[in-house]
Amino acid sequence: MITGANRGLGETVARAFAKAGANLVLAARDGELLQRVAESIPCGPDQKLKWLKADISKPTDVEAIRDSSIQAFGRIDILVNNAGVYGPIGNFEEGDWQQWCDAININLLGTVAMSRAIVPQMKRQQYGKIINLSGGGATSPLPRFSAYGASKAAVVRFTETIAVELAASHIDVNAIAPGSLNTRLLDQVLEAGPERVGEDFYKRSIKQREEGGASLELAAELAVFLASAESDGISGRLISAIWDEWRKFHLYRERIKKSDVFTLRRIIPEDRGMEFKD
Repeated sequence: MITGANRGLGETVARAFAKAGANLVLAARDGELLQRVAESIPCGPDQKLKWLKADISKPTDVEAIRDSSIQAFGRIDILVNNAGVYGPIGNFEEGDWQQWCDAININLLGTVAMSRAIVPQMKRQQYGKIINLSGGGATSPLPRFSAYGASKAAVVRFTETIAVELAASHIDVNAIAPGSLNTRLLDQVLEAGPERVGEDFYKRSIKQREEGGASLELAAELAVFLASAESDGISGRLISAIWDEWRKFHLYRERIKKSDVFTLRRIIPEDRGMEFKD
């Protein structure tokens, strides 16, 4: 089950899962574009593909995705929460308030709603994989993209939290930082211009467009890995598609499980060799 599957990373993830032999349920708000994508994805004779026009910020649409999936396949093994938006671009106090709320509703609450909807089925199966798309907004300040940054940081903490709750049901929950991708979000940055996004960020975005950006295929490959049995037991992590040696994680599974690596944590003075005492 993949949300935001009508373009960009979502489409690439869908193609990667189809290549791996999975049955697919694809969802996105733009039904016309989603249909074209769905009809272009090659599937084997034993594979099924369903697509639904849906808005994950609407509870009725979330329920429709879940119900259609269970009706078609009888189970839900994998959920990829990919749908997301930048929200308002510019200084936070000047941005459109409704756009700020919409970004939270889609990026964070949509991820929560989809997860809430499918977890009972995964618990009945005593197995499942939830993969949330996070991004750079979660790991460092992202000036002029406050709604995006706040929502993506919240997605990571949500990921860490429910990973603990669902461990006994053998449901792994992880977040992916795919890197700076050349998708419609980059187009929005360039359209907004340097006055709204900031001169430095704009220049980096121009360079990203010229150099091609991070690999969509690499992020999709990570999603497939996290959905596979090879990653069983690795949960509650934020994993960078481009920086982390995730292909070797199965070799260090127990060490990862016993540590707080690949998580968001508060840094105290002692972590940096500093001491603030009288």
